[in-house]
Amino acid sequence: MTLEHIRNLSIIAHIDHGKSTLADRMLEICEAVSPREMRNQFLDSMELERERGITIKLQSVRLQHKGHIINLIDTPGHVDFGYEVSRSLAACEGVILLVDAAQGIEAQTLANCYHALDHNLEILAVLNKIDLQAADIDRCAQEIEQVLGIASDEILQVSGKTGQGVPELLDAILQRIPPPVGDLNAPLQALVFDSHFDQYRGVVSSIRVVNGQLQKGEQVRFMQSGATQEALEVGVRLPAVTPCDRLSAGEVGYIIAGVKNVSQARSGETITSARKPAAGPLSGYREPKPMVFCGLYPVDGDEYATLRDAMDKLRLSDASFTFETETSSALGFGFRCGFLGLLHMEITQERIEREFNVALVATTPSVEYLVTKTSGEQLAIDSPSQMPPAGEVESIAEPRLAITIISPAEYAGVLMKLCQSRRGEFNKLEYLSPERVELNYKIPLGEVITDFFDQIKGRTQGYASLDYEPAGYSVSDLQKVDVLLQYEPVDAFSAIVHRDRAYDYGRRMCKKLAELIPRQQFEVPIQAAIGRRIIARETVKAYRKDVTAKLYGGDVTRKRKLLEKQKSGKKRMKSIGRVEVPQEAFVSALRLDSDS
Repeated sequence: MTLEHIRNLSIIAHIDHGKSTLADRMLEICEAVSPREMRNQFLDSMELERERGITIKLQSVRLQHKGHIINLIDTPGHVDFGYEVSRSLAACEGVILLVDAAQGIEAQTLANCYHALDHNLEILAVLNKIDLQAADIDRCAQEIEQVLGIASDEILQVSGKTGQGVPELLDAILQRIPPPVGDLNAPLQALVFDSHFDQYRGVVSSIRVVNGQLQKGEQVRFMQSGATQEALEVGVRLPAVTPCDRLSAGEVGYIIAGVKNVSQARSGETITSARKPAAGPLSGYREPKPMVFCGLYPVDGDEYATLRDAMDKLRLSDASFTFETETSSALGFGFRCGFLGLLHMEITQERIEREFNVALVATTPSVEYLVTKTSGEQLAIDSPSQMPPAGEVESIAEPRLAITIISPAEYAGVLMKLCQSRRGEFNKLEYLSPERVELNYKIPLGEVITDFFDQIKGRTQGYASLDYEPAGYSVSDLQKVDVLLQYEPVDAFSAIVHRDRAYDYGRRMCKKLAELIPRQQFEVPIQAAIGRRIIARETVKAYRKDVTAKLYGGDVTRKRKLLEKQKSGKKRMKSIGRVEVPQEAFVSALRLDSDS
């Protein structure tokens, strides 16, 4: 099929604005799925996606409409998966920007729109959920025109639930989204925009052919890794995986090349012909920078190798996930992992546990700090265990975020109070309409990663939305708080916190652990310390077995003798014994509510 009859586009929107539901109606109208096979959120193939009702991985599908091919990519809406969105945009010429007609523009609507503009894509603004009683079409259209500069008469109106307006949307895609540009006769250049590992067939890569043609059976080269493989199968997703003989410039499909080493086919790779290679690779993607770090350890130490294999395979489909080996005196061998946010961390942990059957323990989430030592040396640390001794630290700089909160105007005061309590620096307040306000703050990342999003939702009855982007580093008054069990520091519970919060963190952590750690045969002191100064302490009392139970009457000195013998035995046990900490204690203690 000629390039003029191909359209490549993504659906982008804020979370829960109806992307996957709209994709369902498009599949139905284009008859890509039979009524018998149809189900809600058809493109969300992962069990975890269907349970949570959110899209985690981008999904591509090829549709036919009025003699044209439409390659559609459904993308996630949550801010933690923004990297998935940016990858999909590199394979498109246009986007459907979806806005909920009841809620209007939200924070991720703006962020995704700016991403599309950065890629010079044609934007098709669409109001969804017009069938709802709460829908305010005129207000939302006016908001889009005012904030995004898209004329209200160009905004389409659809209902992803009922299908109203979807045929007109498909027609508008053909008319307003430009066809792809490419040279069929040039050397092959195909961009890998997603990959996953199939245990029977190896790596399956989703690709967009930019120039040339990719034929089944030809030798291809992955330009960044230098690996040469045979294209065992090429094809398209209809949405069922359908093999074909070739993919030409402008088309979106997949390739299976028998790749077993997952590092050879990462997202951003350029595939070319081994016989007639292209002059250079395509620009690919900017590597995402992890913002949140935590340690992941197997509950059973024997599963360390299985966990490493699982992480290698996850890294293939999720390029924003990073990991390196680390050891902990309390938890043994594990990995220091980097994520784009807390939801990303939670989803990754759950995927490892479900897909690879490895039970995990996660340490406290932390961020990457820049530590300047008194010698002038600068260190980047993402774990409290890497912090130099207090006497060697000149200053500590923490990462900050530029956050955007969009909310009903009546909650502006509550949100400003929340941001200021988290050491936020006010930038501006802007009214999008008389009822809706946009707040901009700069706030330390360490204050955001725990429960900031939950607090925003809770204090605004779920109406506010949050978006953020990195805003550099600033020096702050931070300290490392150590937690000691039986006078030994446990790095899994240590944290780097602001000086004003250090005592509170130490006191709450000691209190929490005292509730979670079971009584031992000896007394267990739990202490929080800054350097050598103890700032809080709790004690888990020892069991006292009734060793005199068998003595009925008789001389009281016999009872005292037995109790003294027990006491000396406990002293000896205390000097050689290790405190038993159940896994639930790690999980529960590391979920301290920072506002409690």
